[in-house]
Amino acid sequence: MSEETRAVQEEIVESQVMWRPDSKKRTQMDRFRAAVGAACGRALENYDDLYNWSVESYSDFWAEFWKFSGIVFSRMYDEVVDTSKGIADVPEWFKGSRLNYAENLLRHKENDKVALYVAREGKEEIVKVTFEELRQQVALFAAAMRKMGVKRGDRVVGYLPNSEHAVEAMLAAASIGAIWSSTSPDFGVNGVLDRFSQIQPKLIFSVEAVVYNGREHSHMEKLQQVVKGLPDLKKVVVIPYVACREKIDISKIPNSVFLDDFLAGGSGDHAPQLEFEQLPFSHPLFIMFSSGTTGAPKCLVHSAGGTLIQHLKEHLLHGDMAGGDVLLYYTTVGWMMWNWMVSALATGASLVLYDGSPLVPTPSVLWDLVDRIGITILGTGAKWLSVLEERHIKPVETHSLQTLRTILSTGSPLKAQSYEYVYSCIKGSVLLGSISGGTDIVSCFMGQNSSVPVYKGEIQARNLGMAVEAWSEEGKAVWGESGELVCTKPIPCQPTHFWNDENGSKYRKAYFSKFPGVWAHGDYCRVNPKTGGITMLGRSDGTLNPNGVRFGSSEIYNIVEAFEEVVDSLCVPQQNEDREERVVLFLKMAPGHTFRPDLVRRICDAIRLGLSARHVPSLILETKDIPYTLNGKKVEVAVKQIIAGRAVEHRGAFSNPEALDLYRDIPELRDF
Repeated sequence: MSEETRAVQEEIVESQVMWRPDSKKRTQMDRFRAAVGAACGRALENYDDLYNWSVESYSDFWAEFWKFSGIVFSRMYDEVVDTSKGIADVPEWFKGSRLNYAENLLRHKENDKVALYVAREGKEEIVKVTFEELRQQVALFAAAMRKMGVKRGDRVVGYLPNSEHAVEAMLAAASIGAIWSSTSPDFGVNGVLDRFSQIQPKLIFSVEAVVYNGREHSHMEKLQQVVKGLPDLKKVVVIPYVACREKIDISKIPNSVFLDDFLAGGSGDHAPQLEFEQLPFSHPLFIMFSSGTTGAPKCLVHSAGGTLIQHLKEHLLHGDMAGGDVLLYYTTVGWMMWNWMVSALATGASLVLYDGSPLVPTPSVLWDLVDRIGITILGTGAKWLSVLEERHIKPVETHSLQTLRTILSTGSPLKAQSYEYVYSCIKGSVLLGSISGGTDIVSCFMGQNSSVPVYKGEIQARNLGMAVEAWSEEGKAVWGESGELVCTKPIPCQPTHFWNDENGSKYRKAYFSKFPGVWAHGDYCRVNPKTGGITMLGRSDGTLNPNGVRFGSSEIYNIVEAFEEVVDSLCVPQQNEDREERVVLFLKMAPGHTFRPDLVRRICDAIRLGLSARHVPSLILETKDIPYTLNGKKVEVAVKQIIAGRAVEHRGAFSNPEALDLYRDIPELRDF
């Protein structure tokens, strides 16, 4: 038995249950399983049975879910999908059907039901927008867009905070059949132009300033530069967000107009009617961008139908979400979690849009909102939970959190110790769902699941219809061992194409160059054969391979970041001319602690004990800072390039690009 296999088996024995599903089986997942079993004449006893069927008979699964979800459509489909085509053929889904994404999100007619709670840093007031008010606003936005000539297929973009305006503008664009794309105000000019200049938008929405971390940040100069770099813009709509319009000068921005004037121009004397263009299932809805840390961001085109049906599956079945739920996902409009969150309106749930720092005025700001609004599902990045733990924040002692039933985490792997923290210091009865997917599929391959237990350190299960496996370098599925995350069968949420990729070569290179005909996602993971749970091990382009032992960087982070002296760490491979590889670990020290030989020794011992002697880094060095993307993801590949002496072009993709310079020409790395 290999050392790795033995370690994994020991880990399985010790798998610790943190939460169990309700034995009464009243969830939507249970209802769906019963309905499918009856319809297909199959005995589907549990989630594993349902999952296996959903992957083997994926065409039947999606047909059954179409019925179950109550999708609003004007024409029924002729065929779910051509099953003779593989995932690399990017088959068309639900051919012949006609629908509209925005119509599905705005179908709830209870006039006084709240659709959006809008909360902002430093503001006591929470603005409520009902479904009826949201429909009226979307009608105004859409009428104004139509009046200025926006039509099906045009690109409409937002350079906006997480606010009601972003939701209204996006839904209006979708109602017409225009394509929406967005970035958040923390993106610099280059980061925005690297993205938007590729898609030539006709219309842009922006604000004049934002407040973050207790400070006001003017946005006008950045907006001016961005507009200059987008020659196809017909109109720039400026939304007074921090100041009143009298104090904002838009005269230097060509074709600019304040939001009120823009909306007034479209409505005439009477309130416009909301019209929903009926479009093919595969009609483009969103253009999303890859992080762009190693080259120009890729422009991923996601279909209206594929996004809708995939998000509904995740919200209704995996999240057991319904009209009584209130969801807050702490996100910006530049991250795919924003798109994912907004789709939850289709279930009738309410959204809380929070704009600002999650730590200002106090680190309890999101917990305060849970109690004040009655939030049932709170989503965040794994990093935020680590920060709260470091600061010894214990909401279980300070807040009621009575309504909270689910905490979701994504953005980076959730460490095993964060599970302990959530269950002991936040709430013992909550479902802690670590979820994982990506911008590439605008959704999740695996995640929270109301019908299986939560095991410490593991994502609960692979999601329905997602034929996910971990593969060895030889292209064989491995169970209980680490491997490349692949998807072997077609899924409706894969991008229909990349923008400006006429022959599809960029698309094929991105996902299908590693294993022909199989989607390789670029993540490294391990599937536990006993629990069905998944452990994420980091990006596979950051995979470490010293002396032929392949492992993911997050295996190291889980151990190192448990040391109170270390506030953050970065683990990268360095190769020499003979293509030998060694692992270099950088430590960012916590305030009040210094980098010392005894700490290095204790870290090496902990890695040796927790993983193996072959996992111990060759070099451990101190660093003053670690680069992150604008969406809060640690960047390994760019640092790997810098220590190899290569340049990193797209600095606009980083929230702290100056950190990259700390890794250039480090004396200790020279003579390898």
